Amino acid sequence: MSAVLRVQLGEGSGTPYLPLAEIAPLVRREVQIDLDEMYTELGVRSFNKGTFHRRCVQGAEFNWQDLYRIRAGDLVFSNIMAWEGAVALAGAADEDCVGNHRMLTCECDRKRVVPAFIAEYFKTHEGMSKLVAASTGTVARNRTLTATALSKITVPSPPLEQQRAVVARLDALAGKTREVEAHLDAVERDAARLIRSYLLGRDREQPTMRRMSELVSQRQPDLAVDGTAQYRFAGVYSFGRGVFPSAVKMGSEFSYQRLSTVRAGDFVYPKLMAWEGALGVVPTECDGMVVSPEFPVFTVNTEAVLAEVLDIYFRTPDIWPALAEISGGTNARRRRLQPSTFLSYQMPVPSMAKQLELRAIYQRTQLLKTRHAAIRKANVALLPATLERIFNATTQGASHGQ
Repeated sequence: MSAVLRVQLGEGSGTPYLPLAEIAPLVRREVQIDLDEMYTELGVRSFNKGTFHRRCVQGAEFNWQDLYRIRAGDLVFSNIMAWEGAVALAGAADEDCVGNHRMLTCECDRKRVVPAFIAEYFKTHEGMSKLVAASTGTVARNRTLTATALSKITVPSPPLEQQRAVVARLDALAGKTREVEAHLDAVERDAARLIRSYLLGRDREQPTMRRMSELVSQRQPDLAVDGTAQYRFAGVYSFGRGVFPSAVKMGSEFSYQRLSTVRAGDFVYPKLMAWEGALGVVPTECDGMVVSPEFPVFTVNTEAVLAEVLDIYFRTPDIWPALAEISGGTNARRRRLQPSTFLSYQMPVPSMAKQLELRAIYQRTQLLKTRHAAIRKANVALLPATLERIFNATTQGASHGQ
């Protein structure tokens, strides 16, 4: 944070803290429910993830409860999840939504407080600590923030120009972090399109169509389940997002009698979701994990095809409709790609020389993603860290009250 901003924020000036009851009191705009009118019910996500529209329903469905109108610029707290960061600033899209008695709505006095400033304050460690302390209850899921307790929470109240400076700074930084994410996404999409184009033969060399039975061989489940043992499962994301480490389960928690061990370089998919792009090569971090019998496991014939080539091909969205066509079942959620059908499927296989080129490109793109992951992690951490620094500078030396 720049020295100029630190001066603007009044570091060491002893910013006053005032109770919400004084600068952002609770409001209850009771709705006279019309049984035939449609109402959009507002919810607030935990962990400072903002508002969402729960449902849009007819007034007749609300005849057993009171509803309250929400306006853009309101601070909205979920009284049962505020301790977990279920606090948000209502936006323009939330105007005229309704909330039930569990949504505590505070209307800011615009002459004394910038609503976004207070919303940001409740994302800080100090602000969250106050919400936790004010949410009474002996069990985490029974913690409740009462209207009285909320009204007593004190928040920093520097001059309006300083509040606006903080909000402007955080808005600008949030915009920059979104730009970074968008740039990384675009680079990765372009790299994926390029490598897929190269694989699918959109150049002078045309690949040879070969059955999967020539490229992979299925392995049967190899592990007898012990009800007293723990097993670390691997899973496969839909939409070409690959194989990942999943849950750890005791053998007594599931009914399968046998499991399959997967090794790095194997090919695997869930029968139920393969049509939706849930296929992939097992990465190193999943080596030695297990999958259920509903996940056929295949050893790759690397003399015919490289594992990386399979991974590239089956993560390509253009080929998923063909997999959907050969997956049995009349209902989308009942489609299953049986191993026998999969082994009859044909895919384009380039020459080994071209495959080796593809593998080298693929490995470079994976390295790029690894670097991007580090950038993303730092990018995600930047805004909360900056938020804490700014508010610490704003409130240094203040009397914090509750």
